[in-house]
Amino acid sequence: MLLFRSEEHVKRWNEMSKRERGGTMTVHQQWDLARAWYGDRASPNWERRSPEEAQELFRRLGLTGSFWQLQT
Repeated sequence: MLLFRSEEHVKRWNEMSKRERGGTMTVHQQWDLARAWYGDRASPNWERRSPEEAQELFRRLGLTGSFWQLQT
């Protein structure tokens, strides 16, 4: 995971590193994803998410586009 200050910073890094842009998210999306993904892991009733449930979580958080599409 890499952290960037702005969209411009992402673009400069991509150009400099000669890599394709991957998925990006805001700090708020990252926090929301972490809470949703790991928030109940200590529960004795915890069950792994299905790919469909994970995909729905990404969609709810605004994580869309080809990078965020799970292979099912």
